[in-house]
Amino acid sequence: MRRTASPYASSFSFGPGPLTSAMKGLIGANVLIFFAQALKPVLTTTFGLEPFAVIEHFWIWQLGTYMFLHGGVFHILFNMLALWMFGAELERIWGTRYFLKFYFVTGIGAGILTVLFSLLPFGVSQQVYGSDVIGASGAIYGLLLAYALYFPDRPIYMYLVFPIPAKYFVILYGAISLFMAVSGGGGGVAHFAHLGGLLVGYLYLKGRRMRLAAEIQYQFARWRINRARRRFDVHPGGRDDRPRYH
Repeated sequence: MRRTASPYASSFSFGPGPLTSAMKGLIGANVLIFFAQALKPVLTTTFGLEPFAVIEHFWIWQLGTYMFLHGGVFHILFNMLALWMFGAELERIWGTRYFLKFYFVTGIGAGILTVLFSLLPFGVSQQVYGSDVIGASGAIYGLLLAYALYFPDRPIYMYLVFPIPAKYFVILYGAISLFMAVSGGGGGVAHFAHLGGLLVGYLYLKGRRMRLAAEIQYQFARWRINRARRRFDVHPGGRDDRPRYH
C-alpha cells in the first residue's frame, strides 16, 4: 500500500498498478506448479532444495526449481503478493529482461548460499542439510533490498497497518531472519535463503553500480581527450592533406 503520486490527492492506492509481463509469467508459473504439487506431492521432494541431494547426488537443478514450489495457500499467497508489490515497479524501471536476470540470480544465489550454510559445523546447519527448502522468498528478499535502495523513504505497510520506510523495513526483516536462522526458530530453514537473497541482491546491485560508474568515468575521460584534440587541432589519425605554404 502506498500514497498516490498526485500532489492534489491524499488517498492511498493499493499496489504498484497492473501486472507487468514478468509478473504475469512468474505468478502464473508459481500458481500452476502449486496445483501440480497438490496432485503430485513427489514434486516437492524432487524439485525442492535439499542440500543433501545437491551435495551427495548432484541434483543441481534444485537450486532453481525450489523457487517455484510452496508449502501452502498462505505461503504462495504472501509470496506472490510481495512479488507483485516490490517487483512490478522495479520491472518498469529496469525492463523485463534485466528484472528476470536479477530475479533468477538472487533466487539461485540464495539457494547456493543455503547449501554452503548447511555445510557449516553447527547444529542448525546440519538441520538445514537434510531439509527441503521451498518458496520464492530468496528472490523476493533480493527484490525487497533493491526496492529499499531505489525508494528508501517510501512507506511499506507492515501487516497492512504500520507504515515503515523501506530502508528500515528491509533492515528489520533482515534482522529477524538472521535471529531466526541463528537461533533455529521456525526450523531455521528458509531464513538462510532470505539472508542469501539479501546478500546476493546487494552484491549484484553493487557490482552493477561499479560497472556503471566505470563506464561514466570512461566516457568522461574520452570526452576530455576529444575536447583537447579539438582545442589543439589534433586529429585522431590519417594524413593531413591540406595544402601547406612555405
